[in-house]
Formats: sequence, C-alpha cells, structure tokens
Amino acid sequence: MSSEALSSSALGHSSSKELVRAIDWTGAFWVASGVPALVLFSIGGIAGTAGKVAFLVWICSMIMGFIQSFTYAEIAGLFPSKSGGASVYGAAAWVRYSKIIAPLSVWCNWVAWSPVLSLGCSIAAAYILNALTPIPAADHPEVLAWIKAHASTITADSPRVAEWLAANAGKGASDAVSALLSADAVAALTPAIRSWSLHTGTLGPVSYSLNAAFFIGAALMLLTFAIQHRGILGTANVQKFIGLLVIIPMLIVGIVPILTGQIEWSNYTPLAPLKAAYVPEMGEWNVGGWTLVLGGMFIAAWSTYAFETAICYTSEFKNPKTDTFKAILFSGLLCLVLFSLVPFAFQGVLGLDGMLATPIVDGSGVAEAMGNMISGGTSGWLTNAFVMLMILALMLSIMTAMAGSSRTLYQGSYDGWLPKYLSHVNEHGAPTRAMWTDLIVNLVVLAIACADATSFFFILAVSNVGYIIFNFLNLNSGWIHRIDNAEAVRPWRAPTWLMGLGVMFAYVNAMFLGAGAKVWNPQALWAGLITAAMIVPVFWFRHYVQDGGKFPEHMFKDLGLTTAEVKNRRAGILPYIALIAGATIVLVSNWFFQLPG
Repeated sequence: MSSEALSSSALGHSSSKELVRAIDWTGAFWVASGVPALVLFSIGGIAGTAGKVAFLVWICSMIMGFIQSFTYAEIAGLFPSKSGGASVYGAAAWVRYSKIIAPLSVWCNWVAWSPVLSLGCSIAAAYILNALTPIPAADHPEVLAWIKAHASTITADSPRVAEWLAANAGKGASDAVSALLSADAVAALTPAIRSWSLHTGTLGPVSYSLNAAFFIGAALMLLTFAIQHRGILGTANVQKFIGLLVIIPMLIVGIVPILTGQIEWSNYTPLAPLKAAYVPEMGEWNVGGWTLVLGGMFIAAWSTYAFETAICYTSEFKNPKTDTFKAILFSGLLCLVLFSLVPFAFQGVLGLDGMLATPIVDGSGVAEAMGNMISGGTSGWLTNAFVMLMILALMLSIMTAMAGSSRTLYQGSYDGWLPKYLSHVNEHGAPTRAMWTDLIVNLVVLAIACADATSFFFILAVSNVGYIIFNFLNLNSGWIHRIDNAEAVRPWRAPTWLMGLGVMFAYVNAMFLGAGAKVWNPQALWAGLITAAMIVPVFWFRHYVQDGGKFPEHMFKDLGLTTAEVKNRRAGILPYIALIAGATIVLVSNWFFQLPG
C-alpha cells in the first residue's frame, strides 16, 4: 500500500488531503533536533535567578524531562493515526471526565510551543543586527577618539555627574565623567538602525516595538513557513543538514572548554542561590533563595522537556508502532547530553559575572560568547562563523516549533476541540491554515519580544505556564489511560515505576509553577492562567456552535471506542482528586515562596 493510501485509510479524514506517512523515526529526530537550541533562549536568565546553582538546574530539569518522556511514549503508541503530540494523546484520557479539560491540554501545549517562533526570531534578529550594525565597544578606537574630542562637554559640577554619583556610591566625580563620556560616545557612534522604530507602545505589563529586529524576525518567520509548506518529509530533509551544522558545534562548545582547561572550577562554588535576582552576590538557602532556584527550574522546563515534540508526527510515521518510541528516546538522549554540557561549560568559562552580563541575559551575546569559548577570543573569523551557526540553530528551533505547534492545531481541529478551518492541509500534506494561524499570532508576539528583555521574559513565562499545565495533565493521563483503556494495544509499555515517577513529577512541576513564575514577572502566573482560560470560548464555539454539542465519532477510533462507550469512567473520582491536588499545590506554593526582600 502506498504511503498516501495508508494515510488515508489510517486517518479516515473527511477531506481529500491528509497528513502523509512519509518519515521514519530519524525524520522526527531531525525535526526535533532544534530543541537543544532552546538553551540559547534562557541560559543567561536562569543564571540571573539561580546563580551558581544554574548548571544543576539545567541537569536536574533535563533528567526530569527524560523520565517524563517515557509516559508520553506509551500514550503516543495508543494513537498511531493521530498527530499533534502528547497533548492530543493525553486529552483523549481526560475527555471522559470533563469536556473542557481535554481541549485545555491541547491549547496549553500550543500556547507553550507557538511562541518559540517569535522568541527565536527575536534572538536571531538580534544576532543579525549585531553582525551587520554592531554597537561599538567602549575601548574601540573611534569611541576613544570621540571621548577625546568631546572631553569638555561634561564637567564635575554637571547635574548628570551628581545623578550618576547618587546611583553609584563610593565613586568619585572623575569616575562619573569618564563613565558618562564613554556612554555618550557609544550612543553617538551606534548605528541609527539600532534605535529606529516605526511604532512603539505599551500593552499592559509589556512593551511592543515595530523596530528593525521585528522586521528581520518577520522575514525569518516567513522563510520558515516557506520551508514547511513542502510538508514533513521536505522539512525533515532540510533540518537534517541544518541539524548537523548546529549539533556538532554545540557539542564542541560543551567539550572543548573542559579539554583545553578553560573551566574555572571555583565558578561552581559555593553552591548557593543569589541574594537577589541578577545581583552577583551570594545568598542563603532560605525561602527567598529557594524561590529564585525554583524560578530557574520553572523556566528551564520550557526548554528541557521540549523534545517531546518528536512524537508530534505519529500519523506521519511509516511505522508508528516502533518509530514513536525511537523518536522520543533518541531525541531525549541528544538533549540530555547538550542541555547538561552547554550550560556547564558556559558557567565554568564565564563565571557568575559573565553570565549576568546584559548580552548573555537578553540572549543577544550568547552566540559570540560561544565562539570566543572555542577560539579563546583570538579568532574573529571563527567567532563570526559561530554566530552564523547559532542563527542556523535558532532557525532550526523555529522550524521545530512551527512543525509541532501547527500539527497540534491541526489534530485539535480534526478531533473537534479547535475551529474547523485548522484541519486543512495542502497538496504536500502540510497543515497550512494552522501554520498561517501560528504565523499571524506570532507576528503580534514578535513585536512584544523585540521591545526589551522584560517583555521577552514575560512572554516566555506566560508561555511556560501553559507548558506546565500541559505536562501536569499529560503525566496524569498515563495512569488514566491504563485504567480506562487497559485493553488497548500498547506497542511500547513504560515500566510502572517510571510512570509513577512521572506522576510524582507532575506535582513537582505544579510547585515550580506556583513558586517560580513570579520570579520572571509578578503577573506571569495570572496572565498565564488567563491565557489558558481563553480555550473556553474557542472550544464552546467549535463544540456547541459548529458541532452541535457532539464530538466526531472518529476521535476515539484508535482506542476502538464509540462516543457512548466513552461515558464509562473506570477511574471514578481519582482524576478530579488529581486536579484538585495540583491546583492546591500551585496556590500554596505561590503563597509560601516569596522573592528575597
């Protein structure tokens, strides 16, 4: 049987064009190979909250994500004809107990994955701007010449000097004059494009800007769309080559500093949190210190758990029974290595002060720092080459995100949870209407992400609120499926103790959510919960207006169930108890854990 015919018979879609069974597990591995590049998004931010504990935050978070993935591998095997990832497979467990919880899982997964497009494009745009229109360094000859020519413009009795001294205790007037002249010189010689914006403004707790980074990022987003328009096979083939160009340099970054002796072991001790966020001063293991570290664990999960996207393509696998498990296993092993090595090397070479430097925290200088770690800071061309490779790495993560998040929208639409128009695919089997939706939403988010670092991390934190909710629901869906669908064929069955650990981690993640979201923005948790609640009107429109209050019969086809049989709830009240326990942990953690005074 041809792959197109297999797709048609397996999926049973009502349209004439479906997702096509065109790849094996290696194709999904290459599509998911963009996940390690997510370390570039928050490596500085996590150092700014967890301090010298940051490298352990990454390692512990990655181990948690790897253990959790075994639950996702099992539930994915139950649905060989669905795409869209763990949220879709987990939603099928929750739909027996609440019509709204099932689409909440799918929605929160999309809310988590989709912003990778805008956040990644904003960082890539910053790299490109730094390469084409760099801000001059304070010791650049032109800067020094400007300072000499304008030395008389600031005197010791200037109001600006008094203002600077008030903000920098212990410094003298000469220090103030020197610092202000240097700042003025850099500002005067910075290309105008760096400060240009077509329009700027504020939107609640964040800013937005239609600046140069926005337009460069929008172009990168359109390029990603064009590549993915060719379908999953074309996407996998492109990402195979980009992936090799990215994974190998990231491995080099993680290994070379260790072999060449660049690691300063004192950068890992004392193993204590910071006194306050982004302040290079050691604190204590008190409530405030733990809150900062849990904030690091909260945001790290957005990156380290993300390789679960490898099972987004189940209905596009040639042999889903074996390809599903292999895809998530090998993607997880790759991430386990890179998410452990790269942050470890960064911290060992740069130290706490280097990790808290503005270009590392906002992400714009991460690629240059990687290049310097490889070349020892002596090879400009090697550093520049590495910057270009990291732009490719970000493009890889952006393509991974668009491929996964668009299929989540597609399958959610096909299964009756999201608006019908999202279930359309083109002649290559690509869910183009879902991709267009991703694109339009992310153009709006891109304008926010490009405004400033505060807005960037607000978007990241709100996105991760959705991701933690999705993980909580889907880790619990594993045991719900075992009770309600015990007879269903499982091509791969997770060891019970591993699934039990995954359930325990669901509640640990709930603690991260309650305690950690506030570290990134005081309103992040509540904004994230409001964003999650937006599924209510979306689902209401689809289910009650478009479908007359009934789910499509094919939604449970893989489980061999009819809509009537779904009403049999073998797990009883246990799922409701799980939800109440999770919500309680979030609220208690949010109350108990407070930022340092």
